[in-house]
Amino acid sequence: MAEADFVQLEDRGVLAVSGPDRRTFLQGLVSNDVGKVSPTQARYAALLTAQGKYLHDFMMVELDDALLLDGERARLADLKRRLSIYRLRAKVALDERPDLAVAAVFGEQALAALGLPAEPGVARALAGGVVFVDPRLAALGARCILPREAAVSALAASGLTETGFEAYDRLRLSLGVADGSRDLVLEKSILLEAGFDELNGVDWNKGCYIGQELTARTKYRGLIRRRLMPVAISGPLPPPGTMIRADGHEVGEMRSSRDGHGLALLRIDIALDASSLTAGEAIVTPERPRWMRLEKSDDA
Repeated sequence: MAEADFVQLEDRGVLAVSGPDRRTFLQGLVSNDVGKVSPTQARYAALLTAQGKYLHDFMMVELDDALLLDGERARLADLKRRLSIYRLRAKVALDERPDLAVAAVFGEQALAALGLPAEPGVARALAGGVVFVDPRLAALGARCILPREAAVSALAASGLTETGFEAYDRLRLSLGVADGSRDLVLEKSILLEAGFDELNGVDWNKGCYIGQELTARTKYRGLIRRRLMPVAISGPLPPPGTMIRADGHEVGEMRSSRDGHGLALLRIDIALDASSLTAGEAIVTPERPRWMRLEKSDDA
């Protein structure tokens, strides 16, 4: 990996939320505080079911009087549909923006190359678009939302080298960060199992939003018994959904993986012990990332 690389994330798309009611509209729907989103500050958030289960996650940043949601491209129409259900009389417009490209910038000098501090969410304008430190974790580098026709030239002009998606995916896996529906199960996953608390995806002081009750209850009552963890894999990569076993007992399930690294949903007691486990024909070993808080009380 060069000191500063970039990759266009073709699996990401942009949904623009505009209109005078855009902030109040989103504020009552998503897990983070939309009032803190601006042209200089991005946030990470999720849209949940009424029962507090995962539907979509996305980055939010402001550009040209619109809130831009960086989400999964293949599921962007579904995100738009679900948000539209709640529009009612709100003065908002929801528009997919295929003219905008999403890119990730990473490597030791990535943030410096873009003139950004190592502070999650800090944003600034660039080439008719916006770049911002990944609001989940500064170690992931920066995200860019730029006019599609100018994206590659603008990033190359910043001294960045274009690379393949595989390099960025390896970094993400090594840091233990979920990649949307590749790692989270629609209408089943709970945010706090996937680290949304530590990764700045939930604002505990904002007003009500869809699914808030279960999210708050799992935090304050210590109901999280499983966590999505990075694992080292020795042997053939287990497909997503492969059961993970310890002494013949099921203790977790594989999610995405690449090049000897993966994510797995594991019981917390197993993760704390960092045991060697089996998944199909492979041996997997939990690797607790520095950002992750695991407390024994969670397993009570």
